[in-house]
Amino acid sequence: MTGWHISDDLRERYLAGTLEAALAMSVDAHLGRCAECRAAVPYERDWLEASWARLETELIRPRPSMGERVLRYGGVPGHLARLLSATSTMSRAWVAAVAAALGFAVLAARQEADVVTAFLVAAPVLPLTGIALAYGPHVDRAHELMAATPLAGPRLLLTRATTVLAVATFLAAIASPLLPAPPGLSAAWLLPSLATSSGCLALSSRLPVPIAALAVGGLWLAIVGTGGLASGSWLAVFGPVAQIVYGSIALLMSFRVYRVSIA
Repeated sequence: MTGWHISDDLRERYLAGTLEAALAMSVDAHLGRCAECRAAVPYERDWLEASWARLETELIRPRPSMGERVLRYGGVPGHLARLLSATSTMSRAWVAAVAAALGFAVLAARQEADVVTAFLVAAPVLPLTGIALAYGPHVDRAHELMAATPLAGPRLLLTRATTVLAVATFLAAIASPLLPAPPGLSAAWLLPSLATSSGCLALSSRLPVPIAALAVGGLWLAIVGTGGLASGSWLAVFGPVAQIVYGSIALLMSFRVYRVSIA
């Protein structure tokens, strides 16, 4: 720079993109405060206006994602739809993974009826995976931003977990009629799923969400294993008495989660 202005040679190297990073940033800083040097930099007016228009569209008025549009169509308020669509577990990859897991379980069960139990055991675990990824600084890209809002904390976790549970339950409900089993047995995963999810949310008030999900998931698998070995049938833990217990746990844990969320 000569006399606080960019020399012709330096300007040409800047425009050609051959300047070192530090020097290029210095030129950028100078151009930001020097109208005379900016006027010497050639540009296409139409291109510049079109570029600003694209930036405005992307940053100020971003186009809603597919998930956000679906949520809004379903009656979800705009601010919640945008919040939920930014959740990692609402991504297409997560939904596809859950659908694929359920699909493989159904295919295996249709090949061998005994595998129906595997579907019933796996279905309550899938929402726990989603809940573990729904909240926290290590999994949420917008965690720091949301932490300063009134929605942060238990309310945000409950909102996202409810959405995750709804998606997983919907996919499992679609898969259930395809199982080679009576309707009652095909739906035997529902109350255990509600019980594990509500239990995870209740425990997350004392433990980090991933640890709570891992603990509840491990407890569920231990219950299935212990009950199956004690009774000689893996389906024993899905019987009528067990379903009543799962329903009661789901109600009690849901009430506890609700009290925590409004506290």
